[in-house]
Amino acid sequence: MKLSRKLAISLLICLIFIGGFLTGSLFISYSTPSNQPYGYSLATGSMKALPIKAMPDLLEDRVVIGYVQDFRDPEKTMYNEYTHIIFSFAHPSADGKVMLNGDMAWDNLRKTVMLAKKHNTKVMLAVGGWYHITGGESYTYFKQAISREPSRKRLVNELMSIVENEKLDGIDIDFEHPRSEADAINLAAFAKDLKLRLEPLNKKLSVAVYSKINAVTGEEVDSVIFKPELFLHTDYVNIMAYDGQWDGGYHAANLAPYKFTESVVHFWGDYFERLGLEKKKLVLGIPAYAQPENLSKKQLTYSSIIKKDSGNAQSDSFSANGTVYFYNGKPTVAKKTELALEEGFGGMMIWEAGHDSIGDTSLVGTINDVIKQDGKLTKN
Repeated sequence: MKLSRKLAISLLICLIFIGGFLTGSLFISYSTPSNQPYGYSLATGSMKALPIKAMPDLLEDRVVIGYVQDFRDPEKTMYNEYTHIIFSFAHPSADGKVMLNGDMAWDNLRKTVMLAKKHNTKVMLAVGGWYHITGGESYTYFKQAISREPSRKRLVNELMSIVENEKLDGIDIDFEHPRSEADAINLAAFAKDLKLRLEPLNKKLSVAVYSKINAVTGEEVDSVIFKPELFLHTDYVNIMAYDGQWDGGYHAANLAPYKFTESVVHFWGDYFERLGLEKKKLVLGIPAYAQPENLSKKQLTYSSIIKKDSGNAQSDSFSANGTVYFYNGKPTVAKKTELALEEGFGGMMIWEAGHDSIGDTSLVGTINDVIKQDGKLTKN
């Protein structure tokens, strides 16, 4: 009888445990909402377009990203002001090969990596850009390279070889710009292939994106297309919130005014919220150059404007060479940084670091001052 009683008690405990487990399972099944993050597609409004995946680790720190062109003297980059330097550019060929601008670019890339490491600054390599090393737009070559699996695979393999051989911290995709549904799909596939190779090595993937906002009307531009899947596979989304001067005819004042940036920030913030994506992936870009009202004149770097008069750092325009130039001075850059942080963005980006001034008039210095006041800038 004692043995039977023990057996009965054991069976009772097992039944209670199983019943509790089933009840909990049913509760989870019925209480989990169907609109989970990372499963929502803005394009389709359904759960079918995106695979459900776990939330990634959030970016704990603000990033300050500076693009640097390959001909810049690496000794002159202010690495201590940046969390990430993006060396620009590697150029894709139609068959997926990767080209840099000769020995000069390779030497500068290696010097950049060496110097950046002394400041705990990460170095990524940008692939693409507007102009191709062989002439004309990069778009045609890049489009062909990522539109076919063999050439896309080759492009990924060659980029990964550079990352590993040169001890880089990641890749930046600068495809300017996906102009069709097919482009957008292929770009997302390329990003996914890269991310699968980079992530196990603890390397980052970023993508430079068009602002998607018309600087004159403030409305969304639908001629540049991105698939939501693209942003699942990228760690940073560098928003090029400049070059608005071409919207509605040429108007230099529309380069990157604050009102335009407000529209850009709110658009991307709302977009990521609707997708259920972490807004700290978003990085707001600013220009460090000036656009002339007279289109026959050349652009000026911010540093050359400051050399003429350091007081120009407090303004967004000045006159020289018989024309008016428009740019972003320190007060505007500070306001933009505050705006990005208030919206929950992960940080700021500059095109490009070699255009900036040094000392008290520096734009990246202004960005860092605002972020440090926010208390969230550290090197990781």
